[in-house]
Amino acid sequence: MNKRLNAVIIKEEKWYVAHCLELDVVSQGKTIEEAEKNLKEAVELYKEDLEKLK
Repeated sequence: MNKRLNAVIIKEEKWYVAHCLELDVVSQGKTIEEAEKNLKEAVELYKEDLEKLK
């Protein structure tokens, strides 16, 4: 099942910080696109860890 998640991306000095609101997962990148890509990877890792705990 795919679930839509919301993210907020803000610029903090030289980095863009991406935050998944529902999971409280955060990542960053030098561009908006990189921050988004890195956040998607971080969310996937988070979800994999949750599956291992079941």
